[in-house]
Amino acid sequence: MSQIGIFRGAAGHIGTDESGKGDYFGPLVIAAFFCPDDQVPVLGELGVRDSKALSDNRVRTIAETLKGGYVHSIVAIGPAKYNELYAKFRNLNKLLAWGHARVIENILGEVDCAKAVTDQFGDERFVLQALMEKGKQIELVQRHRGEEDPAVAAASILARAEFLKRLQFLSRDWAVDLHKGAGPPVEASAAEFLAKHGSAALGQVAKLHFKITDRVLDRL
Repeated sequence: MSQIGIFRGAAGHIGTDESGKGDYFGPLVIAAFFCPDDQVPVLGELGVRDSKALSDNRVRTIAETLKGGYVHSIVAIGPAKYNELYAKFRNLNKLLAWGHARVIENILGEVDCAKAVTDQFGDERFVLQALMEKGKQIELVQRHRGEEDPAVAAASILARAEFLKRLQFLSRDWAVDLHKGAGPPVEASAAEFLAKHGSAALGQVAKLHFKITDRVLDRL
């Protein structure tokens, strides 16, 4: 396998992605990854691709390699903070833009990079404005199927691994198996959580603006 290492002076671009956006339980995690141009084949050898196409165990394994060898940034917004920020922004795309801008800013603090690629999630002006407020400027490219870009794919793996880890911690700390996603098993977990801990604590583990919240509270 080709060599990997910390590449702060190499030519390349940044990729960003998030995990947890569609999951009722757990944090929203946004990650950025600096992909040196000459490392694209290496990332392929490592198995880097869209995290949705990988098993959870594979995501965890690849993420550890990426974190040990490449410049990256991960921002995790726990459920309580997420609910606070969502009440402030009243717009998920603005919240996502804030997170993407923050991880890009963190990367720019370590590498001189002129371009960032992200999956299409909203108006790119939100991200650029957030960066400009921090005195940062960069060419931002939003594209559908952004995970086809190796930097975005790597970021998606880093974000998903962090999400899985934090969801596991929440399940352990609250003694309830908090499922991924937003389907029937998740709703059953929410009902179990309410029975054990009450409605006042729900915002510590869940994104309250999901319709699941109203449904489980209505059944109380």
